[in-house]
Amino acid sequence: MQHKSVGPLPVFLLREGRASLKSLDASSSQNFAETLPTEVSVRIFGELDAESLCRASRTCKLWHSIIDQSEHLWRQQCLLVRAICQREVDSDRSDGLSWKVTLVRNYTRSQVKTDWLTGRYSRVSSADELLSRKMVPLDPETWGEILQAELDR
Repeated sequence: MQHKSVGPLPVFLLREGRASLKSLDASSSQNFAETLPTEVSVRIFGELDAESLCRASRTCKLWHSIIDQSEHLWRQQCLLVRAICQREVDSDRSDGLSWKVTLVRNYTRSQVKTDWLTGRYSRVSSADELLSRKMVPLDPETWGEILQAELDR
């Protein structure tokens, strides 16, 4: 079953309180962030994971500006990291760090901690097996959690 191309589809846009009907075709050079209100672009970017969000912010100046200025986007991602690194995230936030800085400081730590807690390294027989892995310093409380998880396995 093949679908037939029907040409440009009409798009209903609401800009500054005025509605307009506009056709956007595949050859249009505008990106959605130029066409849609910033709030809608933020909602679209909000569907991305942390790594994709960082990549998107390097796509163009407009995307970077929208993403960089949206505390909501960084908070949303940071709360996911907080589920793994609550102590670290809460400490950074109480020190007055922004959601973005807090996420950047704790994202890799949360990935490493998750790997340890889920047993990814349970059967490591030598330090050489860890050389290719991404590692970060972990505090004594985190190592206690990891040891307890190993003992419970």
